[in-house]
Amino acid sequence: MGLFPSLPARFTTLPGAAQRRRAVAVVLTAGLVVALRPIWPLQALPGWVVGSLLLWAIAELVRWAWWPRRSA
Repeated sequence: MGLFPSLPARFTTLPGAAQRRRAVAVVLTAGLVVALRPIWPLQALPGWVVGSLLLWAIAELVRWAWWPRRSA
């Protein structure tokens, strides 16, 4: 038995699972940076770095939603 429970089928075996996992990772990464911004080491990041991360997250989600990968 692993340390973490297994993921639901929509994140492992169903079509588009890799894209859904990537979308969740993007949202979590952007959310963590914004949520942890008050902590000192992240305060040292320039605003353009945080803004670029958020723009990247939005672009990834838009690309995932509008142009999903087609599996053969």
